[in-house]
Amino acid sequence: MTLESIVENYGYLAVWIGTFLEGETVLVMGGFLAHRGYLELPWVIAVAFAGTFFGDQLYFYLGRRHSQVLLARRPAWQARIGKAQALLERHQALLILIFRFLYGLRTMLPFVIGMSRVPWSLFVLLNALGALVWAIAIGFAGYLFGQALEIVLTDIEHYEHEVLAVIAVAGFLFWLFHRVRRKRQDRLAQAN
Repeated sequence: MTLESIVENYGYLAVWIGTFLEGETVLVMGGFLAHRGYLELPWVIAVAFAGTFFGDQLYFYLGRRHSQVLLARRPAWQARIGKAQALLERHQALLILIFRFLYGLRTMLPFVIGMSRVPWSLFVLLNALGALVWAIAIGFAGYLFGQALEIVLTDIEHYEHEVLAVIAVAGFLFWLFHRVRRKRQDRLAQAN
């Protein structure tokens, strides 16, 4: 299978799944692929909006309805939840708008917001606005990355696979760094 056929068959689905789960790396790749002409940028942004919006609505619902069960299974979350609740008390509307830009807290915050007294309707509205801004900003960042790379590498089509691999590896390493750091912080919090 060629890159073209893979992206043609699964590109938008991959963007949706990736943004539903977390997403920055997948959305940057989607923006880059839109620049290269494999995907349409407006559709990448629309699919990313839907993925991140519905993913965060699910986390909100889990926090609202199943927080006690999930917290009983994951006591290490307590320290992070306390920090997130303190942030939410001080900056409720702003935090709902920008939480997806806060790496490491992105999946935790909708869960915590669901545990709070934030009305469902307010969360839906602010989550939609934040998701739209995020999808446009990160999607365009990937698109502009493709433009900048094309200036540097005039024959970019010969390097498409390598560029996608570098984006994926960089995203994975960034995720791994934050995961190791978070686990270390959780162990320290449990020890105290």
